[in-house]
Amino acid sequence: MAAKFFIPSVNVLGQNAVDDAIGDIKTLGFKRALIVTDQPLVDIGLVAQVTEKLGQADVSSVIFAGVQPNPTVGNVEAGLKLLTANDCDFVVSLGGGSPHDCAKGIALVATNGGSIKDYKGLDVSSKPQLPLVAINTTAGTASEMTRFCIITDEERHIKMAIVDKHTTPILSVNDPELMLAKPAGLTAATGMDALTHAIEAYVSIAANPITDACAIKAIELIKGNLVEAVKNDQNIDARDQMAYAQFLAGMAFNNASLGYVHAMAHQLGGFYDLPHGVCNALLLPHVQEYNAQVAAPRLKDVAKAMGADVSGMSDEQGAQTAIDAIKALSVAVHIPENLTKLGVKAEDIPTLADNALKDACGLTNPQQATHAEICQIFTNAL
Repeated sequence: MAAKFFIPSVNVLGQNAVDDAIGDIKTLGFKRALIVTDQPLVDIGLVAQVTEKLGQADVSSVIFAGVQPNPTVGNVEAGLKLLTANDCDFVVSLGGGSPHDCAKGIALVATNGGSIKDYKGLDVSSKPQLPLVAINTTAGTASEMTRFCIITDEERHIKMAIVDKHTTPILSVNDPELMLAKPAGLTAATGMDALTHAIEAYVSIAANPITDACAIKAIELIKGNLVEAVKNDQNIDARDQMAYAQFLAGMAFNNASLGYVHAMAHQLGGFYDLPHGVCNALLLPHVQEYNAQVAAPRLKDVAKAMGADVSGMSDEQGAQTAIDAIKALSVAVHIPENLTKLGVKAEDIPTLADNALKDACGLTNPQQATHAEICQIFTNAL
């Protein structure tokens, strides 16, 4: 079967990447940007820095700073209204996964019409979105370069997975200077999100040699740099390596897709409004314990990428070593102990499992689970 590989046409990485990208934007001829971001980035002056650079390139800006940590249908609608009222010809997302996903939703509906609710699933849209430039400020989600868009339906308390080639940005930017001085908890959560992307892509039934190479290198970089990035918010080398790691993990899952960790974490985020990266980190070892029934050889590779000496181990021993390494890294970066600490309740698990089994991310998990099995994984993580 033929494989398709999705990635933005231009990706700028490394120190001073923003300045380089502004030149690309000027060359593209855009004139009026809707900047989609969140209020904290406005408050620290980061948005003003970007709007000033755009202004120097003769590009004017309108700012939508109403993105919530788990972006909602309402956020998309509010941003779209501002875009239309100001006749913007492209969108700039500035931030982490939340602004990027919200911007994708705005840009997609801007050209396709209707509501973002209409585009849940795989490649539902018929037209390319309004051009989107994604400037990243965290090392985790890789939303700046993927075709995945996760939007919360606040009425139904679920997260919708929109996987659509038309949501791929035309330009992604990863400048480690924008990632300095981030809170340790945010750095940890986004880093574990990136690890989850890499591992889920590696054990996915849609994996191929290209995604495998990206995933394994991402795991190696995360293992080697996440703890230092959490400990020292000014270590630009660690931030730079984490930016590359999350980008590689994005390349992997953007094409091999994901698995039950994300299918289940989406429900926790939609139901309880919890941070996505933390939910992934807590579910990751438990889902891999389930996957080890069929994917032990692949998990043994993960253990090796995380620095374990797996020579002489059976596949099953290697898989357990990978699971232990995941747990140890979570402890090292101070991820909460379990889902109970986040307020997840046992009585909600059947509903969470119902919705997880409807999530498109679960389709490429290495084995398909029953409702009872998903409930048990949730229970194990409590």
